[in-house]
Amino acid sequence: MTPTPKAPETNNAPPITGSGRRARERALLVQLRLSGRIEQEELEELRLLAESAGAEVCGAITGSRQIPDAATFIGKGKAEEVRDAVVRERADLILVNHDLSPAQERNLEKITSCRVLDRTGLILDIFAQRAHSAEGKLQVELAQLEHLSTRLVRGWTHLGRQKGGIGLRGPGETQLEVDRRLIRDRIKKLNERLEQVYVQRRSRRRSRHKVPIPTVSFVGYTNAGKSSLFNRLTASSVYAADQLFATLDPTMRRLELSGKSAVILADTVGFIRHLPHDLVEAFKSTLEEVAGADLLLHVVDAANPERLDQMQQVNKVLAEIDALSIPQIVVFNKIDLTGEAPRFERDANSQISRLWVSARTGEGMELLREVLSERFRRLRQRHRLQLPPEAGRLRAVLHDRFDVVRESALESGGWEMELALEPAQLAWLQQHDDFRAEYLRTEPESILAPTGS
Repeated sequence: MTPTPKAPETNNAPPITGSGRRARERALLVQLRLSGRIEQEELEELRLLAESAGAEVCGAITGSRQIPDAATFIGKGKAEEVRDAVVRERADLILVNHDLSPAQERNLEKITSCRVLDRTGLILDIFAQRAHSAEGKLQVELAQLEHLSTRLVRGWTHLGRQKGGIGLRGPGETQLEVDRRLIRDRIKKLNERLEQVYVQRRSRRRSRHKVPIPTVSFVGYTNAGKSSLFNRLTASSVYAADQLFATLDPTMRRLELSGKSAVILADTVGFIRHLPHDLVEAFKSTLEEVAGADLLLHVVDAANPERLDQMQQVNKVLAEIDALSIPQIVVFNKIDLTGEAPRFERDANSQISRLWVSARTGEGMELLREVLSERFRRLRQRHRLQLPPEAGRLRAVLHDRFDVVRESALESGGWEMELALEPAQLAWLQQHDDFRAEYLRTEPESILAPTGS
């Protein structure tokens, strides 16, 4: 019999290059096709995840099974095939495109003598690299600890101190229990600090709601171009790159529209298939920016052949955070790669529901602005006010903030004004210190027609 080649030792650090930096870890990808699965994880997406984490993909092993193997998920024969590929490709890391139990992960490492990371662990690692704000770092650490707490058995079995017998009696707590207790204490502290963040974010959100400006949140599959679109619209410099999860920390900017109108745009984290539940929980304060929006711009990579499936995955996450009922406009980005021209489509209610643009070339940006302007102009109604001469300061506020349709001078020295107001704008105006109920002379006259209709 030919002896089995010896695999490299597990958990070896990547060698240091001549420049002083560590070389990229070589990753071997593993994916199974399981019968009965409606959704199949794409190997290409795993490759993008690996590269986003900084790994160099050196090969891929695929296969199929009726059901996952309880011990290794991929089965003993496939595990031995992976072991041989690790030796052949000199891999430092095995990335499995599925969620593994702690026991499966441990057993695979024993067979292959190589570090194993499942899909959730890989996504958590990417999030740890991308988080820059204090809140983002807290959220990622919480998600990592929640994930780690189920995987503490590995490496500590030799430190047990409660077996009894001569020489085996100890202080009454195993190293494993100490680690679990430390992790529980750290998770408790993180939750307390994040609760303070949630309170602060809710306070800021309430402050924004006092100002009559609607919020529009970008949502979409990771790498669909949300940040590029955000930068193009707002002339911002939010980090945007052709990699998965380039953006974690939410960014908000004011966008001026036609007709004395404005919106707050929010750039948020991208979604992905089977986004780990720990991440959804940890990032709930960030995702609240989505759930509290007045409108969602669902950005889709028009050039991606999996775009329809990706849209379904995004809607699943939106349902999980109770945001599926918020009105959406689907924005098909990257039309420069498809050869399509900027255009829009309306739904049965004459609302614009789909739009085609390119953030890279700027095609369709003015169209997107007009679509946003129309969307919120549809909510406006005309209101007539009669202001006395002493209400000059309020008149200046009205001209500065709102769409004054017409104005005429009164013989008394005051003014009669007709304004196009959204409900939130009217509510803000009625709470203004200089406003008096008697100024509002009539009920709303009519709903304004949308621009261009």
